[in-house]
Amino acid sequence: MNYPNYQDFYQKALIPIGSSDRASFSRLEPNPSFKTHWLIALQGELAPNSNEFYHWKVTIYPSNSEGSFKWNTTFYSSPLVNSFNKAIEWARTFETYSKNDQLLSTNLQEKIS
Repeated sequence: MNYPNYQDFYQKALIPIGSSDRASFSRLEPNPSFKTHWLIALQGELAPNSNEFYHWKVTIYPSNSEGSFKWNTTFYSSPLVNSFNKAIEWARTFETYSKNDQLLSTNLQEKIS
């Protein structure tokens, strides 16, 4: 898969979309049938005026069971943070919500504050 303009992209394991999240997602997405999984990833971007330091964000994409997704259609993208460890912590939180079929029933912005 080609990820344009991504300096660093770390894809985590695919998580099946649960029935509750699927029902909510169907109301948001006009054609959700092929989107059966959440792909949670960490994306790094070079910090402004730096060749060494990265800022990180967590992105969530709807995907199929093989991990195919549209790189330009994120379901969620967190704010950038300076800490890779903080981004990993957020990704684990989102993984827990998605495994518990509660990703869409939570307010993602509030949960990472």
